[in-house]
Amino acid sequence: MPEHVPEDRVFDLDIYNDSRFTEDLHESYATLHNDAPDIFYTPRNGGHWVFTRFDDMVKVLRDYKHFSVREMQIPRVENPPVFIPLSLDPPQSVPYRQALMPYFTLNSVQALEPRVREFAREIIDAVAARGECDFVEEVSARFPVSVFMELMGMPLNRLKEFREIAEAFFNTRDNETMGILVGKIVALMTEIVEMRKSQPEDDLISQMVNFEIEGRPVTLEELQSMLLIMFLGGMDTVTNVASYAFRHLAADKALQARLRKDPEIIPAFVEEAIRCFAVVNSPRIVTHDFEMFGLDFREGDMVLCLLPLGGRDGRRFEKPNDFDPDRKAQAHITFSAGPHMCLGSNLARMELRILVEEWTRKIPEFSTKPNTRHTSRAGTVMALESLPLVWKP
Repeated sequence: MPEHVPEDRVFDLDIYNDSRFTEDLHESYATLHNDAPDIFYTPRNGGHWVFTRFDDMVKVLRDYKHFSVREMQIPRVENPPVFIPLSLDPPQSVPYRQALMPYFTLNSVQALEPRVREFAREIIDAVAARGECDFVEEVSARFPVSVFMELMGMPLNRLKEFREIAEAFFNTRDNETMGILVGKIVALMTEIVEMRKSQPEDDLISQMVNFEIEGRPVTLEELQSMLLIMFLGGMDTVTNVASYAFRHLAADKALQARLRKDPEIIPAFVEEAIRCFAVVNSPRIVTHDFEMFGLDFREGDMVLCLLPLGGRDGRRFEKPNDFDPDRKAQAHITFSAGPHMCLGSNLARMELRILVEEWTRKIPEFSTKPNTRHTSRAGTVMALESLPLVWKP
């Protein structure tokens, strides 16, 4: 243990494979609010600080001068991948975010709704008559990823291949394997970039190749880094939130009936699902020695903000572990906070809303398949690995 860490702030937690983790990963994490200090240091995975409370995490996420995004791997790796703009602190990140923002505004996202709804209907129709499906594999891993791939201009016939690469990336802690996977993603994206330079189409990559950053053309290296983080985010995060949300919905028949009867409450259901089933834990690296929160931090310390616990913080939300679609709207940090607030939040909300609307319109009362386990991938991005559902067609 580092000398600057007080003994009473040491708590043994392995974010990848902890003995406390059960099939309900979010409930498992929520026990930390009672069992662990609000801010603690775990010796696992190279040793790092862990923040569990909403207000403390907001301070960290906003304070890029003390907590930088230039390294975001736990444990630390040599030559960490660079994700533009996610791995850049302000002001370096600003021009890249400004270039991307117009494509993710509420108006831009709303223009995509008819096509997004088509995707949802096609994917749900493919399983409806069978009376069962693995929701993760056949619905939540296909629907938002298909939307994202078409938006970007990626070939939809390679969806399975791209998903497997993204899943492998989030499952690895090995530096060599991570480097190989990053190389694969960069090569795939570069292939599409070069194609769009000569054959532009109506997609985001065709627009990105013509980006200007502070008055100069974007470089290939910058495009590769931007597309790396967009690939990883677009292939995984909405899939995971949807999977956890539908597992909850499968166990609540009354809520299913209510959503069918009154679809107007679906946006509120979606917002509560986003609060309750956040999946991203956000790392930072300490930039220099300083004191904050009554603790000493040292340059090079890794810090992890457990964003899912921000949504489960009883100091912020009443009965935080209850799923309540009638909950009065309150700001959460599922999409982070500060200069790295998720650019895709509008798209994520729309995708989730449309998926719930079309599913409850087409599929009758459903439940989880008896005698099946619902294991999760833990770590910096949490994921439900399987969700067998059944209904009477």
